[in-house]
Amino acid sequence: MAHLKRQLVPKRWPIARKGTSFIVRPRGNIRRGIPLLIVLRDMLKICQNRKEVKRAIHEKKILVNGKPVRDDKNTLLLFDTLTIVPSNKFYRICLSEKGKYSLEDIKEDESIKKISKIMNKKILKGKKVQLNLRDGRNFLSDIKCNIGDSVLINLKSKKIEKCIPLKEKAKIIIVEGKHAGKKGILEELESKSKMAKLKINGKKINVLIKQIMVVE
Repeated sequence: MAHLKRQLVPKRWPIARKGTSFIVRPRGNIRRGIPLLIVLRDMLKICQNRKEVKRAIHEKKILVNGKPVRDDKNTLLLFDTLTIVPSNKFYRICLSEKGKYSLEDIKEDESIKKISKIMNKKILKGKKVQLNLRDGRNFLSDIKCNIGDSVLINLKSKKIEKCIPLKEKAKIIIVEGKHAGKKGILEELESKSKMAKLKINGKKINVLIKQIMVVE
């Protein structure tokens, strides 16, 4: 299907629930991201309609993670970076405390870096370690890290700069579940129950380890 019914749109998309019956369907995981068209037209409001978005893409005025995009259905994932070339503006896809996608203004040097979570590790031939990340990227890396840790990616060199370990006192963001978007400090990991104890705004809550992501 080329479009989604508006009432089926993920709650994370910051759009009105009332309006046209259909809305653009992103390429890729609907639950993990938001289409570029929605970001430019409805969030940034720098384009009035789809025609203007397509023109900007055709003229290579829009970069995602440092690369020109080819489609207004391109899916922007959590912590992806967006560059508006004519205005020299840079943004990062974030989650608000209400669990909605939002945009954070960032500097140019920040637009070539991104954090992602390690979802799996594989040992390949030659004992090479492949890291499978939450955003779909795979990296061969000698950096010591574990599943659940995060890594800082240099989008320009396409290399991992460092590992950000998931450990006590680490800064985290909840990326899934009813508490999505809330940020806090990791107080304790309970491996057997797969739970994490967090302190957020002075309150303590328990969430599944798989629902959190460590950030800098």
